[in-house]
Amino acid sequence: MPQTPNQGDNFIDFYAVIPAGGTGSRLWPLSRGARPKFLYDLMGNGRTLIQSTFDRLARLAGPDRVLVSTGWRHVAAVEAQLPELKASNILAEPVPRDSTAAIALATAVLARRHGDHIVVGSFAADHVIRGKESFADAVAQAVVAARAGYVATIGIAASRPSTAFGYIHQGRSLGAEIAGAPSARLVERFVEKPDSATAQAYLSTGEYRWNAGMFVMRADVLLEHLREYKPQLYDAVSHIADAYAAVDGQNGSAAASSEQTAAAQRVAQSENRTDGRFADGAGEGGAGDNAAPGADADTNVNAAAIDEAMATYWPGIEKIAFDYAVAEPLSVAGGVAMVPGDFGWDDIGDFNSVAVLLPSTGSRNIKILGDTDKVVSLDSAGDVVMPLSDRTIALLGVNDMVIADTPDALLIAPRARSQEVKDMVAYLDGEGRDDIL
Repeated sequence: MPQTPNQGDNFIDFYAVIPAGGTGSRLWPLSRGARPKFLYDLMGNGRTLIQSTFDRLARLAGPDRVLVSTGWRHVAAVEAQLPELKASNILAEPVPRDSTAAIALATAVLARRHGDHIVVGSFAADHVIRGKESFADAVAQAVVAARAGYVATIGIAASRPSTAFGYIHQGRSLGAEIAGAPSARLVERFVEKPDSATAQAYLSTGEYRWNAGMFVMRADVLLEHLREYKPQLYDAVSHIADAYAAVDGQNGSAAASSEQTAAAQRVAQSENRTDGRFADGAGEGGAGDNAAPGADADTNVNAAAIDEAMATYWPGIEKIAFDYAVAEPLSVAGGVAMVPGDFGWDDIGDFNSVAVLLPSTGSRNIKILGDTDKVVSLDSAGDVVMPLSDRTIALLGVNDMVIADTPDALLIAPRARSQEVKDMVAYLDGEGRDDIL
């Protein structure tokens, strides 16, 4: 069982990882493969989702201790939006391999740079959090629990019986065992997204919280659990991290980042999974945008080493969520702690969740993301409207609908079916409409 460590400063050994992946298919046609939702300002506050995530984590760890793991073709956009982010702290993934691979590789790279006993926290790029001090307190307690050897998670107070989130069943208090984490509790189990009746039953017990996918752990603890639970994945990320470490040591940060991005692009092309718009290295995240100036023979040798490691190991990595690979089996063994997160939290997963965060326009509860002057309504109420083309949208007798208007695609759907927008994306994909996905 985990042991209580000596306590130090709250975040002295803390490094934050932002997995920035996925396409946000429930927010199509706004969010797409080439420009996912985390690159947009969905709050209307002047900061995109990934910028806001970086801001709150840099406040805790410092900007030099925040790392982003993203798809290779999003690297240029991430660099543009986060100029404070060190180039070597962007890891480019050739093809999506879900959260376990992203978190594992980032942790392995950080461990090689800073030592096995650092504490690593993973926080999604597309969450909205309100309450800086409450968030900082929850992360600080999670860091303390992680130092004690637990994989710690932050459980969100369930404000309603939602069927859109997984739940955490909390067990006994660990406050007396872990000095500095008075609110920590043992996790009994993680449970999947429930039906409405089950969600209501969870809330009535007072023992369940929403699973927000925030995890904090010592690097050596995570890597050892991966070695036990997912040995092939562990071996793969270890080999790739070794190649990155060699580049870090020989070429310096900027060159390392450029070579990693270029290598990821080449592996993606070899897998025939690139978007044709980026095949020549132009556009978002292409190697042409990120090539290190003055590349020489040594650079080519190092890039080839990353190429080889990526081509050999990354495509075969199991595509599995962190909850399934680590959190769930470890909770059964008593190795997961939960810290309550009593701050405002939203997972912007669909148009309904966007609507919750937007102010109403007029007295009919119409929510508009974009230029309000482009929306005219008469006898309409409860709509979510995104006027993102040059057209004026006129609503007459339209209630509780989603209207997302972009230059090349228009979505019209009932708000009640917001979760099913992903099904439309899947249908369009099956029809070969890659041009609008």
